[in-house]
Amino acid sequence: MGKGSSVKWPVGLGGKGNEGVAGQVKTTQYTIGYVELAYAVENKLPYASLKNKSGVFVEPTIKSTSAAAAGAAKSMPADFRISLVNQPSKDSYPIVGFTWLLVYQDQKDKAKGKKLVEFLNWELKHGQKMAEKILYAPLPANVAKMVEKTVKTIK
Repeated sequence: MGKGSSVKWPVGLGGKGNEGVAGQVKTTQYTIGYVELAYAVENKLPYASLKNKSGVFVEPTIKSTSAAAAGAAKSMPADFRISLVNQPSKDSYPIVGFTWLLVYQDQKDKAKGKKLVEFLNWELKHGQKMAEKILYAPLPANVAKMVEKTVKTIK
């Protein structure tokens, strides 16, 4: 079918974003769709345990999502451009992805750049603790250390 944020399926209906897909799945009998874990939980949608690369059926949870990122850390490039899909860990859910933040390394406005760095450091040290409450997986410690190192390079 291809890959990307939208693929052309030969049959069925699409929905715009997580909200649209969750709405279609919730209101159309016998429907299968893919949404963020938060949308599945909030909309009380049934979800599937999937067989991962290690051959283990894993339920989608905060823990299994973080496990995928933790397993990817060994081969993660400095710019963090890596797919978390099907990571080789018995504990990792096979369909996982990062939420990205793109930041210029060289900030034009030094005052704003300083505040941005302060925010990113706060997020890494304190904000991560709030992630699970809103059904997002915190970065595993090994990935958070890599991100912290990168944040230090922002000028």
